[in-house]
Amino acid sequence: MPALETLTDALLTAARRAGAESADAMAVTGTSLSISVRAGALEQAERSEGIEIGLRVLIGGRQACVSASDVSDRTITTLAERAVAMAREAPVDPHAGLADAAQLSRDWDAAALELADPADEPTAAQLESDARRAEAAAMAQAGITQVEAGASYSNRRLHIAATNGFQGGYGRTSSSVSAVAFTGSGTQMERDYAGEGRIFRTDMPDADSIGALAATRALQRAGAVKPVTGTYPVVYDERVASSLIGHLISAINGSGIARGSSWLADALGKPVLPAGLSIVEDPHRIRIGSSRPFDAEGLPTLRRAIVDDGVLTGWVLDLATGRKLGMPSTGNATRGPSSPPSPGTSNIDLTQGSVTRDDLLAQMGTGLLVTSMIGSTINPTTGDYSRGASGFWVVNGRISHPVNECTIAGNLRDMLMRIIPANDARPHLSFRVPSLLIDGMTLAGA
Repeated sequence: MPALETLTDALLTAARRAGAESADAMAVTGTSLSISVRAGALEQAERSEGIEIGLRVLIGGRQACVSASDVSDRTITTLAERAVAMAREAPVDPHAGLADAAQLSRDWDAAALELADPADEPTAAQLESDARRAEAAAMAQAGITQVEAGASYSNRRLHIAATNGFQGGYGRTSSSVSAVAFTGSGTQMERDYAGEGRIFRTDMPDADSIGALAATRALQRAGAVKPVTGTYPVVYDERVASSLIGHLISAINGSGIARGSSWLADALGKPVLPAGLSIVEDPHRIRIGSSRPFDAEGLPTLRRAIVDDGVLTGWVLDLATGRKLGMPSTGNATRGPSSPPSPGTSNIDLTQGSVTRDDLLAQMGTGLLVTSMIGSTINPTTGDYSRGASGFWVVNGRISHPVNECTIAGNLRDMLMRIIPANDARPHLSFRVPSLLIDGMTLAGA
């Protein structure tokens, strides 16, 4: 198989010959292996290997993207010719285009980010052993009726090149183990899960501990009932709290801002979180899955405070959305082989508090601790929020009993201004958000 750099160079050469004024190309190769077990038996074993190439061409403000999984010279030539033909028929986009040479990232050290485990790929037998250990640890707890466990590994490499002179690539690996445990039966059945993922297999926690945690969580769900309806404070457990900050990050994406369709479209330079809280994006955290040495348009990736002391400082932009808004790119372009760049973040950190989750429960008094969420109704223009949830009812600061089948509602702009963070964000996650307390939420239950 040709080297990825050779493939991207061939794509650019073919694009020029076909008549493109400028172009960028991506080549991605990967291997993935996954094993799942259930009821003590191997349920599924999958392995996939593949390569994909993608080409974007630009002609007179028009652009088109094409991709293929065949890397022969004939396919590359045909791909470029089709891309140019498509671009000639595309509508003019005055904001589409490559970065100027002066904007490009020149110095980076992908190896320093430790995004790829140098160890040998695990065997199917090793992954099966991990999955079986997780399953056995969960089944060992009395009251667990069924367990589904799995283990997986992936190894992916990419290379990007463009006619403006940019060339760069890096690899990324991922290992994971997960388990879903069930207790009860019929309408009384409850379930919960646990899972962990790391770049380096040596950083993974023991598979037994993952299975045991899934079982413990499932058993705690036994006997769940609907909570009462009313207005109560809510604590979002660390497992689900990141979704709230995710809604904020989505609302400041340059695509929505440029369309004027975001509930935070007028919030630049204004408070969006309580004073003292910041949201920091850091693309250069070591051994973290979303780290990256440069963005998908070859621009440098930089650490920045998206929200600083509660105040929104900027949007999430690629080149095109930045041009639409009259702003420079923030180095946040992401893309796949078959699509043009679009804005997206990497690693996100919300300022942690100084108290534990138990302290938040004590401060809450009586209300809902949310540990799982399903469904989502978010109005992207107004920020009106409604989500299905389950978790535990808290009375006088202590967990009383499990609850399910309830709905939490509010408005994100108001909700985020009332968050109180705990100090329990897990350090290995790319999206680090601790448990959050919000008062005055509307609950619909029994």
